Amino acid sequence: MTDDELIALARAAALKAYAPYSRFSVGCAVMSVNGEVVTGANLENACYRLGLCAEQSALTAAQHAFGLAKVARVAVAGGDGSGAELKGEAPVTPCGGCRQALLEASLLGGRDIEVVCASGDGAAVERHQLSALIPHGFGPAALGDSG
Repeated sequence: MTDDELIALARAAALKAYAPYSRFSVGCAVMSVNGEVVTGANLENACYRLGLCAEQSALTAAQHAFGLAKVARVAVAGGDGSGAELKGEAPVTPCGGCRQALLEASLLGGRDIEVVCASGDGAAVERHQLSALIPHGFGPAALGDSG
C-alpha cells in the first residue's frame, strides 16, 4: 500500500471522529506486515481526560485484527473535519502518549515502525521512524528492576 493510500484511509477515518470540544478531527490507519489495515479516530468526552486519541483507537483495532507485534506502518492525519472533506495545512504527529503506545507495538514486533504524518488536506506529508519520534521511550526493559 502506498503512502497516499494509507493517508487517504487516515483522512477518511478522521471524518468519523467525535470532536465537539476541540473541533480537531484526527484519523489513524495502521498497516500490518501482511498488508492488513485498520483505522481509528479520536473520540472526545465532556470529561476531557476520558477522550481517546485516534492512534490508541486504531491500535486497539490492530490488536484485535492482527496483533500489535505485526504493526509495520502508521499514517496519521488531522484537522478540521466539520465538512465533507478533512481540511488543514500542517502535518499532524502523534502526541507523546500515542508515541509511547506505538513504542510498545514496535518493541513487540522488533521493528522500527514508520509513521507517516499528513495534513488534513493530505498535501503536506512527513515521514518519521518511531525511534526518531520517541528516542528514549519507556519499554518493558525499563521494568527490569521491579520486584
